Amino acid sequence: MNPTIKDVAKKANVSIATVSRVLNNLSGYSDKTKQIVLETIKEMGYQPNAIARGLINKRTETIGVLLPNVSSSFSSGLLHGIEQYAHDHNYSVVICNTDDVGKRTMKYLKVLREKQVDGVIFASEVLQDEYYEALKAMNIPVTLVSSKTSHPSVPYVKVDDRKAAYDAVSYLIRKGHKKIAMISGTKEDVIAGIPRIEGYKQALKDNGLTFRNKNLVYGDFMFDSGCKSMEQLLQNSNDFTAVFAASDEMAIGALSVAIRKGIKVPDRISIIGYDNIKLTEMVVPPLTTVEQPLSQMGAIACEKLISMIETGRVVESSIVEHKIVERQTVKTLT
Repeated sequence: MNPTIKDVAKKANVSIATVSRVLNNLSGYSDKTKQIVLETIKEMGYQPNAIARGLINKRTETIGVLLPNVSSSFSSGLLHGIEQYAHDHNYSVVICNTDDVGKRTMKYLKVLREKQVDGVIFASEVLQDEYYEALKAMNIPVTLVSSKTSHPSVPYVKVDDRKAAYDAVSYLIRKGHKKIAMISGTKEDVIAGIPRIEGYKQALKDNGLTFRNKNLVYGDFMFDSGCKSMEQLLQNSNDFTAVFAASDEMAIGALSVAIRKGIKVPDRISIIGYDNIKLTEMVVPPLTTVEQPLSQMGAIACEKLISMIETGRVVESSIVEHKIVERQTVKTLT
């Protein structure tokens, strides 16, 4: 049978209340008493009950994370940062896969409410009004990562997607490319889809280049859609020397289609991606891409959430820096 807090108090010769205060880092005992209690806990292998602790400090020290696709490399990068920061600050993480279009979001918000999580991180998903109202009813803080909102009580962490896309296309232009196609994300996506298209178009315009509708196709940020989109681009026109893909998974899909068709990258077509997931270093040739520091972004979002949980004060949003990571899929044209 597992030892209880009562067993610890009896062996340490203190009250149950004293053990509880030590566990919750409250005052009211000497350093000697604290040492005795902690040594007894270690010796007995006592594991505090999270629910019981929550009755005292009004917290479960648990946060919920909602992601539209847990299996993607993009999500894995964010989760790495979130979980590491949470673990280092004695919080547990409940991960919820809401599906690609958020089909399960309301269901999971109900689950998180039942589990009495202390806060929620929304990753790469629009904070729709119904989600916001559900969170208000739960009376817990929320942060966004790789997303944004106009709600002043909800801070977010993201890169400037429009600027990052602009910089990616400008990089291709500096390399001598004048006919640049784009594989975009979801057409209606206001978070990452539309801003990256706007950046692409603005970079063309600012450099005196013509935007062509046939050189813009839409995917869903995933590998399979990158394959289909590259096929579509090649059917629409061969009149491009470079492709900007709005995610690395789509860029890798485009690369695989090119290789399968005997199109040499970067000799015939240059490709640049977006995210800098681990796979970009593993493909052949290694993928040039726009880095958004996913693990760092996850950690910052978690830091903001825990700060709001523990202080009750809203924190500011953060725009993190992106950069071009040069590898071997972009050729300089002379």
